[in-house]
Amino acid sequence: MKKILFSLGIVLIAVIIALTIFMCTRKESNLKKIKVAEVTHSVFYAPQYVAHSLGYYEDEGLDVEIILTPGADAVAAAVLSGDVQIGFCGSEQTIYIYNQGEKDYLINFSALTKKDGSFLISRKENKNFKITDLKGSHIIAGRKGGMPSMTLKWALNQNGINTDKDLNFDTSIAFASMNGAFIGGTGDYVTAFEPSASQLVKQGYGYIVASIGELGGNVPYTTYNARKSYINKNKDVIEGFTKATKRGLDYVHNHTAKEIANTITSYFPDVSYNELVNAIEKYKNIDSWYETTEINEKDFNHIQEIIKNDNELDKKAPFDKLVDNSFSK
Repeated sequence: MKKILFSLGIVLIAVIIALTIFMCTRKESNLKKIKVAEVTHSVFYAPQYVAHSLGYYEDEGLDVEIILTPGADAVAAAVLSGDVQIGFCGSEQTIYIYNQGEKDYLINFSALTKKDGSFLISRKENKNFKITDLKGSHIIAGRKGGMPSMTLKWALNQNGINTDKDLNFDTSIAFASMNGAFIGGTGDYVTAFEPSASQLVKQGYGYIVASIGELGGNVPYTTYNARKSYINKNKDVIEGFTKATKRGLDYVHNHTAKEIANTITSYFPDVSYNELVNAIEKYKNIDSWYETTEINEKDFNHIQEIIKNDNELDKKAPFDKLVDNSFSK
């Protein structure tokens, strides 16, 4: 009798396991696969990784694959070609594409970050840093036309500093090579995102003296975009994706840096836990993330001011064409 009961128990356990696997597989098969091209991989995008880690996208019926695609121009190209469905980069790229006359242009449908996420690192310690201290210096500022360099240039110009005459505003070094150049002895200052900024400090190469985001003000710095035709045909996908993003934003605003770090640590295997917490804390302190996925017109106009200041904008792009806030309601 005991052998029979034992055998029945084994069978019952096997059935439960089989049903569990079946249900999980069925759930996964019902998810719509979506590819998202992200411009860089940074703690700056913590709300996105929270949403991905906690299954917020799956809750909306989406199987989201995040693909690193360095450079906003490369992200836009991937979206336009159909290689990915959603782009995640600076909204400036959507402006460029619209002004170039693209018919099936990219529309921003969800905001995430509202400030530049890079920090200014000085080779020398300066506890009383002022932006005017940059006169006469050599700054590794990022690529020309990129938001970090354009934001810093705008802030310098607003403070009466001419980037062509008053300092060496270096935009010749590729984004991926900036830290290496600084470590190698080039420049007095460099801009870097977290956790790279804090790692440079920890390694003894410099000191964080300012937030480029705080110097530049609020803009739709990193947003989600998709082709106009894709949005029109896949409103359920865009709506679900936006809802999941909003939950990610809610989470980072309502949890501590340590709680956020615990949630996204697997996305940064090469970053120590303490470095991750420190990076998140820095982004919290400068109020990096929008509270809503809605993109407001004031911020959109400001990013165009910054772009125009760098002579990268021939004409202003219309807010009502390039922003769709209907999924944020």
